Amino acid sequence: MTMSMTAPKSRMQNPAAIVPEAMAPLQALGQLLGQLKGEPARALSLAMLRASQLNGCALCLAGSCQTLRGLGESEERLFAVPAWRESTRFSSAERAALALSEAMTRMSDRPDPVPDAVWEEAARHFPERELAYLVLGIATINLYNRVNVATRQIGADWEGSAPRDGAARGER
Repeated sequence: MTMSMTAPKSRMQNPAAIVPEAMAPLQALGQLLGQLKGEPARALSLAMLRASQLNGCALCLAGSCQTLRGLGESEERLFAVPAWRESTRFSSAERAALALSEAMTRMSDRPDPVPDAVWEEAARHFPERELAYLVLGIATINLYNRVNVATRQIGADWEGSAPRDGAARGER
């Protein structure tokens, strides 16, 4: 496989901008998910970050990191998310949310995509309404990931600004 050293380019404008009737429902769902507060909001944001990592969506990764930093998340925990199973930095509830996120994101990887044990562990940590937010949030970020990856939407760099020429090559 040959690795390209050129900066990524979008294939098209964001589809919700092309089909503006889609924008309002997507924004409404995002606002609804933003109503979740406290530790459940942190667990949902970690789960969304994990889904975006699995799906390779740079735009959503940047957004999830920004959200988590706004919740006071440490860089150490952000960096540990890909190895959450081996890390002691996550609570039992966060681990349950991360496991649910992986199962819901990798649905075709196994015959029972969301095993009862994964579901029951999440249900043990989250009351039904919070669990519903978690399921809706993971499904929503998977939608955003798929749209963004398919159309190659360009994410901001780690400093939060638009990519510059040479940024994809690691130049600063």
